[in-house]
Amino acid sequence: MTSATILIVDDETAIREMIRVGLELAGYECLEASNGQDAHGIIVDQRHDLVLLDWMMPVTSGLELLRRLRRDELTRDLLVIMLTAKDDEDNRVQGLDVGADDYITKPFSSRELMARIKAIMRRSTNRDEEESIEVAGLKLDPSSHRVFVDATPLDMGPTEFKLLKFFMTHQERAYSRGQLLDQVWGTNVYVEERTVDVHIRRLRKALQTELRDCGLLIQTVRGTGYRFSTTGVCA
Repeated sequence: MTSATILIVDDETAIREMIRVGLELAGYECLEASNGQDAHGIIVDQRHDLVLLDWMMPVTSGLELLRRLRRDELTRDLLVIMLTAKDDEDNRVQGLDVGADDYITKPFSSRELMARIKAIMRRSTNRDEEESIEVAGLKLDPSSHRVFVDATPLDMGPTEFKLLKFFMTHQERAYSRGQLLDQVWGTNVYVEERTVDVHIRRLRKALQTELRDCGLLIQTVRGTGYRFSTTGVCA
């Protein structure tokens, strides 16, 4: 049995109750909120291991609340699974780009939800145990979710952080866009390969400082995809 605490945020009482019953049977502790404003107050006041966040809510949408959480240093690493009836690719990409750790479309089964929660908890535990990675003056700290160039902190989105982490732990090998999607976004997320190009551009820009351009460490491999290589000039 687990003692992890999960906040369920959904404006529909029946859905919250259905989710809560399943989670409590699995040993999770649950709290509920019917809107984004109440949810934010609960998140700030109490510790949670994960938030199940409905996209479509009145006044403050789940997406707006997620943006707010990711901007705040105290909540930026909080695990969040988006729950939504929006099933088209653009919405999935938007939710993940803002910083959702996973995305489940309604209706979903309790079995699928439990599997997603366990997988995210497992990944989070492994991330917390990881040590910092440093390459050519570029440092990534998984525990604090920060990136530095010569001790200068960089600002980047959660997807760019995941992409950089994968590159820095898999150096000198070319990966296709499809492989990067599987490794960084996950095999259960269906987005177009052009999404990779967008985030590569954002990542390269984020890696630029006034003194150095570490975006050059990410090389384009014609006909294949991308490679992180220390032969790139980070100067």
